[in-house]
Amino acid sequence: MTAREKKFLCLSTVIAAVLCVPGAAFAMHIMEGYLPPAYCVAWGALCLPFLAAGVISIRRLTRERRKSLLLLAMAGAFVFVISSLKIPSVTGSCSHMTGTGLGAILFGVPATSVLGVIVLVFQALLLAHGGLTTLGANAFSMAIAGPLLTWALYRAGLRLRVPKLAVVFVSAMLGDLLTYCVTSLQLALAYPSPSGGVAASALEFLAVFAPTQLPLAVIEGIITMLVVMGLESVAKPELRELERARRRLTE
Repeated sequence: MTAREKKFLCLSTVIAAVLCVPGAAFAMHIMEGYLPPAYCVAWGALCLPFLAAGVISIRRLTRERRKSLLLLAMAGAFVFVISSLKIPSVTGSCSHMTGTGLGAILFGVPATSVLGVIVLVFQALLLAHGGLTTLGANAFSMAIAGPLLTWALYRAGLRLRVPKLAVVFVSAMLGDLLTYCVTSLQLALAYPSPSGGVAASALEFLAVFAPTQLPLAVIEGIITMLVVMGLESVAKPELRELERARRRLTE
């Protein structure tokens, strides 16, 4: 068995183990039926351009560099595993890491949006984590807004010649936090506070997730940094080829 085959076998084992873990019916993802239909449609419509661009990006990238499929699958598995680990919060809800920062760093926002949607569909169907009617809202916060900030901060940090690992840590951490800020705003828009309106409601929702999400965001930044360190030690040529292919496709 080759080294690549061993890595693929280990990856499939991890995914199988996670799928066998029963999930609770409550989670940070906006649950099934919680948003009014108009909001579900609106958030889903906002996701469509990113998903279309993501399909094109993945298709062109894999056609240019077939070996990038392995890294793409790894990034998707990372999102699934890390976002399925739910931590109960002090308010009775729960929080979790997102894992989409790694995909944004490696493949950009469009491709990460496709990975995020696939993960959210599997989580809704297999783990009762989120829902299908709220898929658009959950995808926008976790697979688009968070990765967009992560990608922007990562690119800006590299241009400013900030140490790469420090940039990875900060961008992944802040991308995770933005996901929860966007989710709080989505809930506040659907359910504004009678006294303070959308702003007061958003602050209330943020207060629900902040006690557990702040340390989780730091942990996600550290884990993403360690994964990038590991990839650079065992797959540095593949990462360089992936970066060159991405640059050619965006020129």
